[in-house]
Amino acid sequence: MSRATTHTRPPAPHAADSHDMIRVHGARENNLKDVTVEIPKRRLTVFTGVSGSGKSSLVFDTVAAESQRLINETYSAFVQGFMPAAARPDVDVLDGLTTVIAVDQQRMGGDPRSTVGTATDANAMLRILFSRLGDPHIGSPKAYSFNVASISGAGAVTVERGGQSVKERREFSVTGGMCPRCEGRGAVTDLDLAQLFDDSKSLNEGALTVPGYKPGGWNHRLYSESGLFDPDRPIRSYTKRQLHDFLHREPVRMKIAGINMTYEGLIPRIRKSMLAKDKEAMQPHIREFVERAVTFATCPDCEGTRLSAGARSSKIKGISIADACAMQISDLAKWVSGLDEPSVAPLLASLRQTLDSFVEIGLGYLALDRAAGTLSGGEAQRVKMIRHLGSALTDVTYVFDEPTTGLHPHDIERMNALLLRLRDKGNTVLVVEHKPEVIAIADHVVDLGPGAGAAGGTVCFEGGVEGLRASGTVTGRHFDDRAALKESVREPSGALEIRGASAHNLRGVDVDVPLGVLTVVTGVAGSGKSSLIHGSVPASAGVVSVDQTPIRGSRRSNPATYTGLLEPIRKAFAKANGVKPALFSANSEGACPTCNGAGVVYTDLALMAGVATTCEDCEGKRFDASVLEYRLGGRDISEVLEMPVAQAEEFFGSGEARTPAAHRILERLVDVGLGYLTLGQPLTTLSGGERQRLKLATHMGEKGGIYVLDEPTAGLHLADVEHLLGLLDRLVDSGKSVIVIEHHQAVMAHADWIIDLGPGAGHDGGRIVFEGTPAALVADRSTLTGEHLAAYVGA
Repeated sequence: MSRATTHTRPPAPHAADSHDMIRVHGARENNLKDVTVEIPKRRLTVFTGVSGSGKSSLVFDTVAAESQRLINETYSAFVQGFMPAAARPDVDVLDGLTTVIAVDQQRMGGDPRSTVGTATDANAMLRILFSRLGDPHIGSPKAYSFNVASISGAGAVTVERGGQSVKERREFSVTGGMCPRCEGRGAVTDLDLAQLFDDSKSLNEGALTVPGYKPGGWNHRLYSESGLFDPDRPIRSYTKRQLHDFLHREPVRMKIAGINMTYEGLIPRIRKSMLAKDKEAMQPHIREFVERAVTFATCPDCEGTRLSAGARSSKIKGISIADACAMQISDLAKWVSGLDEPSVAPLLASLRQTLDSFVEIGLGYLALDRAAGTLSGGEAQRVKMIRHLGSALTDVTYVFDEPTTGLHPHDIERMNALLLRLRDKGNTVLVVEHKPEVIAIADHVVDLGPGAGAAGGTVCFEGGVEGLRASGTVTGRHFDDRAALKESVREPSGALEIRGASAHNLRGVDVDVPLGVLTVVTGVAGSGKSSLIHGSVPASAGVVSVDQTPIRGSRRSNPATYTGLLEPIRKAFAKANGVKPALFSANSEGACPTCNGAGVVYTDLALMAGVATTCEDCEGKRFDASVLEYRLGGRDISEVLEMPVAQAEEFFGSGEARTPAAHRILERLVDVGLGYLTLGQPLTTLSGGERQRLKLATHMGEKGGIYVLDEPTAGLHLADVEHLLGLLDRLVDSGKSVIVIEHHQAVMAHADWIIDLGPGAGHDGGRIVFEGTPAALVADRSTLTGEHLAAYVGA
């Protein structure tokens, strides 16, 4: 008896399951050249390539930007009016997008009121906790906030009731937690009067030493001709009333030298005109004066906690909210987990999860009262990641910009585990990265290049990690590069003595930093490296410090303006043509009148994205037509600004256009590997690695015997790191001392001397765990750094 067999076909895939790719066709944002890629969803894709090759342009400026724009379009026109309007990226096709959560490396705001706790909502939860459980009870959560001042008032109000106007007396009060002395900043500023004036002289003898207050100027005449005191009398012999009028008088209108003016005491006037401004935006001589004249001290009333006495008096199990915020987060997490109060159980669970996320991501060494502006780029990025770790969202696209910046090799393993965890929850993870340890865990790799700037912007390789190794691209060739230990190290010419360093978590550290050699200071993130070097090396030692603060600049700023290169170029043009230097600045007299020197005309379309069109009069050259008739070496100013740095170095190095001052700056730009940048390229279009090197080139021109570089490999490709090592060698060989705070094993292996801090982070660190040559560290293997360096060099 035979049995009939039926062959059942497998069910056809559901139409909804066919959208498993993010398709990008014809991307032309910034330097991208019609890039077409297909990015697999629910996988970890790493984008790599030399610095400036177009990685961020593809991931952030195209994929992430379009996703955000489309989400914003789902809101009503009213809501969109409050949102920043973004233009559609320059791309032909972009589909398969999911909601993008971008975690970039932008440093957190430098507002003095912003702390780690306020940036992550941990403070908000603690305030609610103390307002419910704190003893004595002092009020609502506002009573524990250092951003809310206590205010009260009373008065008559008119109320319309039953067709009649009725006057009623009303009183109100708000109990805030702000310290009234420092206004929630934790520090008070004081002016050193000896830096403002010489009290042995009279005003007419030039007693005022503030920049811009020279005799004869209006700032000086305001005081000398006010009639409130004798300008020929030494300041030290003023009466009490005269000294008060001179230093502290409130603004008052009066006639001075026949003109109605507002007179104001010297101290409030300087506070408004100089201290209220961003220090980075000041002219160098004013910034130098402010740094000299202003002293910052911990607020004596709140002892730096920012909180009022009432907020500090309310406690839970003997701990106030100020104590909780000052604790290391890993310790605070243990304290919170010991609280068992059913009435606030959901709040405690949420707070525990947030604090545990800090520990898990490797930031357990921070404290919630740490100012957000003092975090490094890598720390700021990981703080932003915290709110996403416990998220229940899936099928989201996470975009990371070099998440391993500022991480020790030991911490990179932990970061890799987090990236894989996000992917395994069903999310698409896109990572812009240079570190081979991260590239190695990728499911898919997109390698951009082959060069940087105009020489990049194309896809050189797409596929798996093994395929990348065999691909022959710049990344593929350098993927397995390992710097070898030096056969011989330089002998130091002296030592910089640091004694009893105790900034932040340092524990009375004594160390001799050798001079005349390449010294690398390393250790796990949070072990105290920056505290030791930036906090202990005296400014009088002739130090040129290149830290991680991002360079500022609008779309009018470019490498020529940032480095000071434009100044000698303008003078050379002016001298050659017998006209004013101001004509050769697009931000001054030489600007095209139609676009005001911007090169483009912006049309604001309210809630729609604004439109920028090339200026028809100057054709994007930014200068007035009459200015472009003046030439130097056969080139006009707009043609010079369109030159790449390498070409400009030759142009200003010899012949009719020879300008030594400009040539020196251009040589430094070539030295740091930026020969491909054009002089007039807007700073807003530079990548993170390019900005880092531009900053390094600028500081190399400063006079000083000791260079302190804070993670100079941030944003650099493996091939660029090789170039950087050559630059560091040239600096040392020219007689400079170079101290590098760094995690990159290639820089450690290349060092003459290593100072390793640890053994852990926060209160588990702050000690010197090793001093010696890289070879001795590898042979010793007694520290985490030693183990990872030994594995790196294959010892």
